[in-house]
Amino acid sequence: MSPFDRVVLIFNPKSTGQAQERAEELRRDLGRRVPGLAVDLMPTEHAGHATELSRAAAADGRPLVVSVSGDGGYNEVVNGVMQAGNAGASSAVLAAGNANDHRRSTEELPIAEGIAQGAVSRIDLLRLSAGGAADGLVRYAHSYIGLGLTPVVAVELEKGDKGSLREMFTVVRTFVRFRPFEIELEDGSRQRFDSLVFANIAQMAKVATLAKETGTPDDGMFEVITLRHTAKWRILATAVKASIAGLGKQPSVHSYAFTTVTPLPLQVDGEVMDLPAGATVRVDIASRAIQTVL
Repeated sequence: MSPFDRVVLIFNPKSTGQAQERAEELRRDLGRRVPGLAVDLMPTEHAGHATELSRAAAADGRPLVVSVSGDGGYNEVVNGVMQAGNAGASSAVLAAGNANDHRRSTEELPIAEGIAQGAVSRIDLLRLSAGGAADGLVRYAHSYIGLGLTPVVAVELEKGDKGSLREMFTVVRTFVRFRPFEIELEDGSRQRFDSLVFANIAQMAKVATLAKETGTPDDGMFEVITLRHTAKWRILATAVKASIAGLGKQPSVHSYAFTTVTPLPLQVDGEVMDLPAGATVRVDIASRAIQTVL
């Protein structure tokens, strides 16, 4: 028996990644492979709508909720499925975005084939909890959470035009202007960073790679990639190393906690949000929290 009683494809009809076309193509493919399986298309209408749609779709039964999107759209769907609280629900992503880090790092089968075979796995999620001034925020991430250069560059890219040369110019300009940030750790000490990333996958932003022996998304741990404040040429050297040879083995932990000293942006699977000063933040692992098709 299939682990799914229906498939729901959520997509942004205005996506530059041809999300609607890819969703319609997947529905036709599944119609040929699994003719008895109901497949519904659900277009989004505004930011955050994918979370609302996936929460409703995952409320009962054994649905597979597929985000036809990039990492940010899939983050919304994952959070919606988690909010539904239905252990029988599954999620997956059909890549139709810019970076598509999660799909590229975890893919085992073409999505249509995986659905037809009922090839499900359970994976970990990163759980971000921010109390105090952040009013009890809880957000899940399927791939990474980043502070420092990661969200700052993302914000600038969203402001500018798409296209490799324009994006490259934006990254360089932001890098030159960037200033470090400071956080307070659990022991009361304060430390300054240029970048701090919590990763559940081995590759980010198309080119930044950790070691080949980096843990998998179901090992109950996540990697912490820290770049303490240093000269800009050292930051650039680290970025080049990440793109060419990988950063090597990084520390693996179950949780990491800190308090913001100043307001800080952070990036959760490509989606940028802001933390106020004085927010108590914890990132921990939600072990095997969600069922998926890889």
